[in-house]
Amino acid sequence: MENLLPVPVTEEEPLATVLSTLRMKRLNDHTFEGSNLRQFANRVYGGQVFAQAVIAARATLHGELANRQIHSITAAFLRRGDMQVPTRLEVEDVLDSRSFSTRRVIAYQGDSQIFSARASFQEVQPGVEHESPAPTAPAPDTLQSSVDFFAALDIPDARRMNSTNAVDIRHVDGPIWIRPQKEPNTSTLIWFRLRSPMPAQSSQLLHRAMLAYATDQFMLEPVMRAHGMFWLNKEMSVATLDHAIWWHRDVDMSHWILAELTSPSAQGGRGLAVARYFQDGVHIATMAQEGMVRIRSVQ
Repeated sequence: MENLLPVPVTEEEPLATVLSTLRMKRLNDHTFEGSNLRQFANRVYGGQVFAQAVIAARATLHGELANRQIHSITAAFLRRGDMQVPTRLEVEDVLDSRSFSTRRVIAYQGDSQIFSARASFQEVQPGVEHESPAPTAPAPDTLQSSVDFFAALDIPDARRMNSTNAVDIRHVDGPIWIRPQKEPNTSTLIWFRLRSPMPAQSSQLLHRAMLAYATDQFMLEPVMRAHGMFWLNKEMSVATLDHAIWWHRDVDMSHWILAELTSPSAQGGRGLAVARYFQDGVHIATMAQEGMVRIRSVQ
């Protein structure tokens, strides 16, 4: 029997396929191999590798260290991945101190590095607490579902997106998949959750990994909205360069999460986005992502 990481099973698609990519094969104590999701962009989806890195890093914490929870990860996306080639993740033990553990994760396809990350884990400890207030937003059930939107489009990329994406996304300012935002803006609000609930036995680590999986697909939207860009524009080129996540509190990917995104700067074909994430009014995570955002006609 293959030595697979213990990720729970569900029969609900497309969540079942996403979780199968996190049920990686352990090649040795610090090396793991995972499959890749099918994506309309015909390349490995960055959120998949991000989530795999979270799971692989945690799998190297043993004994009492296994009680430590991931609280941050900073990653760089180095090369486009090939969906047909398995992704191998190698983990290095950097530090195990009294309160924190640090792991370095490198993802390979063959001999080429496609991704690198530093993940930090902490003992559950008391300490000072405060949080920023959640923004006001209309309820998600009043907004258009991405699932319904893509199902209604007779476009191959849209059909593929609908069959493979496990996330239901609802834009407060309207989607920018097939047309730009009417009034350019550097900020936006997005509700999202998984299309089907996580298996009951899912760990908090898995919920946090799934947050990484979900968010890579819309983090750069405030950059795009500011410049009249939209996803299905054939002249546009978008790619994640680096992405950092700080988890502040527990996450439940089966229930609605509100993302407040803003872009403080764009220059040189790169745009920066910063996001705060809220669930039930509680600030659960913060992210920052820089990406390449270009229109080929103006390069």
